[in-house]
Amino acid sequence: MMAPMNLSRITQRCLRAAGLLLALGLSPLASADLATNLSIDIRALSMGNAVTADPPGVSAIHYNPAGLARLEGRHLDFQVFSATMNISAEFTAPAGYEVFGFSDDPVVCNDRPKDGENRCSTFVPGRSKVKGISLYLPVIDDIVDLPAGMPAAAPLLGFSIKPAGSRFTFANGFYAPMVAGFYRGDDDPGNFLGKKAALERITYLSPSVGYQVNDNWAIGASVGLSYQAVAMETDFRSPNDLIGVLRVIDEQVCTPFKGQSNIVVDLFLLGFCNAESGIGPFDNLASLQVAMQQTLSPTYNLGVLYEPSDDFAWGAVYQSEAKMHLHGKFNVTYGQGVQNVFNAVGGSPTGQILLAILGLPGYIPPSESGLISMDLTYPAHFQTGVKVMVLPDLQVNFDIGWTDYDEWDYFRFNFDRTISVLQLARLLAPGTTPTSLAMPLQYVSPWGWKLGMEYSWNERLKFRAGFEPRNSAIPDDRRSSLVPINQAHLYGGGIGYQFDRDTTIDLTAAYLYSKDSIPANTSYNLNASGLNNIVYNPYAGLDVTTEANIIVLGLAYRTTW
Repeated sequence: MMAPMNLSRITQRCLRAAGLLLALGLSPLASADLATNLSIDIRALSMGNAVTADPPGVSAIHYNPAGLARLEGRHLDFQVFSATMNISAEFTAPAGYEVFGFSDDPVVCNDRPKDGENRCSTFVPGRSKVKGISLYLPVIDDIVDLPAGMPAAAPLLGFSIKPAGSRFTFANGFYAPMVAGFYRGDDDPGNFLGKKAALERITYLSPSVGYQVNDNWAIGASVGLSYQAVAMETDFRSPNDLIGVLRVIDEQVCTPFKGQSNIVVDLFLLGFCNAESGIGPFDNLASLQVAMQQTLSPTYNLGVLYEPSDDFAWGAVYQSEAKMHLHGKFNVTYGQGVQNVFNAVGGSPTGQILLAILGLPGYIPPSESGLISMDLTYPAHFQTGVKVMVLPDLQVNFDIGWTDYDEWDYFRFNFDRTISVLQLARLLAPGTTPTSLAMPLQYVSPWGWKLGMEYSWNERLKFRAGFEPRNSAIPDDRRSSLVPINQAHLYGGGIGYQFDRDTTIDLTAAYLYSKDSIPANTSYNLNASGLNNIVYNPYAGLDVTTEANIIVLGLAYRTTW
C-alpha cells in the first residue's frame, strides 16, 4: 500500500495548490508604493514631493492643507499629466536548474516544444515586457488596455476661496493619489504573475479648509472622498517537485495503462492513469480574473505650517488610513490537464474514497465564478519637512516621511458561497473557511526622505529639481515581478513662469527608475523551490531581474478668478 499512500499525498498537495489560486495573484498587487504621488501636482513632482513646508497652490489639499491659508482671494488650478512606462523582466536558468529531473521549461529553454526530451539542451533568457498601460473603468467594470506605446493622460482640477478679511480658506479638488496599471502579450513569459493589472485610487471630492492662526502659524484639514479599484488577470503554473511527480506518473508509469481502466489499476494508481492528458511543472494550470472596488472611501488630512519669515518654514501633515470593504467578481478557468487528472481521480472508486476522507470535491469544473470581497486598509502616511532659503535666489526643501504598510500583514478574501477552490484551500492555508481565504504578506512600514530645490532666475522665471529615493514596503524575501518596483529613484525637473500678476504656468518632467535582482530561491512570492513552496512560486529555481522606467510629463495652469 505504499504506492497509493504516496500518490494520495501528491494528490492532496496538488489539490491544495489549486485552491489557493484566488490569492496567488492578488497579494502582491496592492503593494504599489510606486504609484503614489505621481499624479497629484506638477510642481511637487518636479521637487521630489518635498513640499510639506511649501505646499503648491490648491494641491495643499493633499500635501499640507495648512498651506491653503496662504492663498488670498480665489484660485483655480488646472493640471494635465501624461505617463509612459517601460517595464521588463528577465528569467534565467542558473547552473543545475531542474524540477524533478525536468528542465524543458519554455520560459528559459530554446528547444523545440514537446520534442520528447526532458532535459533542455539550450538555455536562453526569458524576456518579459509590458506592452502598454491598463486602466480599470468603473462604468463598464472591466480593465481597458490602451494601445501599445500610447501614454495615459489625465486632467486634474482644484479651486480655493478666501473671503476678504477672513482667516479661513476653503478649497476642493479632484486628483489621483494612486494610479498604476499594465498589460503583457498573450505569450509573454511574465504572465504567470500578472497578465494584466490595474490599481487606482481617485479622490473625486476633497472639501478642505485652511486657517491662519496668526502671522506665523497656520493649520488645515481636508476630507477626501475617493474611489478605489483593484483588478487583475493572471495565468498560473507550479514548477514544483510534486507536480513533477505527476508528470513522471503520466509519462512513465501510466504509459502502459492508458485506456485500460480496471480495478487493479484504479486501486494502486487511484485513477491517475484514466486521465486523457496529464500535467507537469511547466504547464499552464489555470487562469484567474478578479476585479474589486469601493465607490466611497473617506480619508482625512491634518496639517500644520510654521512660517516665521520668507527664508524659513516648517510643515507637517498626517494623512489618515482608510478602512475599506472592496467587493466585486472573480472567475477561475482551469486548464484541461488539471480537469482531466483530478476528475480521473474522483472518478475511480479508490480515488473517491480518498477524496471523501480528505473532505475534498470529487470534481473540478472547467471554471468557477462568483462574488468576492475583502477588507483592505489604505495605509496612513506622515510627512514633515522644512523650506530654507540658502541663497537669496535658491530655495531648498527637505522632507522625511513614513507610510504604514505594516497594516498589510495579510489579506483575507471572502466569497458569497462555498466553492470547490475553498474546499481545497482549507487543507493548506491556515485560517481558511468554506467561504474565506487568508493570504500572508508580512509587509513593512518604510521611512524615506525627499529633496527639492527651486532657483529664481528672475521675478518671472523659476527652475526646479528634485530627488526622491523610494524605499520598498516589500521585504527582500517577498519580492515579485508583479510589482516590478522595489527600491526606486524618482528624479524631477521643471520650470515655473509667472505669465502675469494672476497666472502661473508650470512645466514638469519626472523619471522613475528601478532595477532589482532576485536570485533563485530568495523570494517566497516568486522563485523559491522546495516541496513547501508550492504556493506561489511560478518561477521556482530561476534567477529573476526586473527593471522599470516611468516618465511623467505635466503642465499646470494656475490663476485667480
